[in-house]
Formats: sequence, C-alpha cells, structure tokens
Amino acid sequence: MTASSTHPTSDDVFQFRQFAIAQDRCAMKVGTDGVLLGAWVEVGQAQRILDVGTGTGVIAVMLAQRNALAYIHGLDIDKEAYQQAAENMARSPWHQRLKAIHQSVQDYARQSKLTYDLVVSNPPFFTGGVLSDSPQRSQVRHTVKLPHGDLLHAARRLLAPQGVFAVVLPLLEGLRFVELARDYRLYCERMTEVRTKPGKPVSRLLLQFTPFIPDAVRKDELVLQQENNQARTPEYQALTEAFYLDSGH
Repeated sequence: MTASSTHPTSDDVFQFRQFAIAQDRCAMKVGTDGVLLGAWVEVGQAQRILDVGTGTGVIAVMLAQRNALAYIHGLDIDKEAYQQAAENMARSPWHQRLKAIHQSVQDYARQSKLTYDLVVSNPPFFTGGVLSDSPQRSQVRHTVKLPHGDLLHAARRLLAPQGVFAVVLPLLEGLRFVELARDYRLYCERMTEVRTKPGKPVSRLLLQFTPFIPDAVRKDELVLQQENNQARTPEYQALTEAFYLDSGH
C-alpha cells in the first residue's frame, strides 16, 4: 500500500504534523505500511530502537516522536536511502536521538556490540515473481538482499533479553514469517489484520514478536477506509492522528 492510495503526497516531500520526509532519492516512497507500523508498534519505555531497512527514515522519526526516551538507529544497505534518511533525521525535531547507519543488517548483527529493546522493519516481501526493471526498487521490494531468515537471525541477535521485534507484511508472507520466526526462537504475541475497507480481504499483517512463547496471541483488526468513501475510519484516524496533517478525508 502506498501513501498516494489514501493520502496526498508530492514526489519530493511528505509533510507530517511535526516533521517532513524528503523522498526524491528513495526507491520506496512514504507509504501506508510504514506509517502503520510506526504508529502501531508498542514502543513502551524502550531505550534503544533499531529500524532495519529504514529507507526515508520515516519509521525511525515517527518512533522518535512517540518515545522521548529512545535513541534510534536507522539501518540501510542502499547508499542513497541511507543519505536521505540521515538528512531527514537531521532536519527532525529529535535529531539528537536519531542516527542513520549505512550497512547491511547481516553485517551489522555480526559486528554490533549493541542490543535493542525494539527492532522494527518494513521488510522486502516478494519471495518470487518478476523483478522490477529498477535494481534499486527490486532490492527493497524483493527478498534478494534480505531473505526473511537473515532478517530473523539478525533480529534475534540484536534484541535485548526482553526485546520486541515488529514487522508489517502482506497476509501470506506474514503468515509464513510467523512460522519461520519460530525457528529463530521468536514468537508472535500480537497480530493486527489490516483491511482496506469493511468486508475486503486482509491485505496486511502487523506482527509483533518476543523471545518468549506467549500464553496467547493478542489479535485484532484494523479497517483503513469507510465503506462508502475514501475517509479514514475512526480507528485508523485515532492511530495516526499524531502524524497526518489532514483530517482523514
């Protein structure tokens, strides 16, 4: 889901209430998936947060807005995305607590001495099919550079003992990810099924994992748009009202 499907945006800048995200040098623009994850994930009292595949840096900046305690690192293997994320972070009101890192998560997990209370990712999700004509776009949309097993292995290594890991994925890829995560001793403890409109099929899963097997998975549903128009539902508006400029229409 892209931002343009439900929210006005320009090619160059997406304006939020408290910050702006330049996106002219990133293959993947600000989209609904990333904003959903940034608004939905439980940040709690996290002291250190890692955003894997930070892209424009939008999720990292959102989490800096939501949690005044956290220091947040945004990691990206793509040089252009890393540079744009660094610039977006530097222009944000929380620049002192934000840092962009140009490195693959595989290498970072091997080398980093840090652990994180929260790791988030809006990861590549196409595991098959035809690659895009744009190598940069293929890299961020397909699992060529970041297989899900690599992401899970890295997240497990980088998580603090009581840490939380969260992702957003399409339905089928998300269900497979939940199964695969168990091999890495990460267990889904919260799941939100996202529908574009009432009665429509589930299009995305918001997933939160811990290193502990939960007694039960907290499951709920989020519908994005009203049935008869493009307006955001009250639930979606409440989730994102701290970020979006418009009133939801």
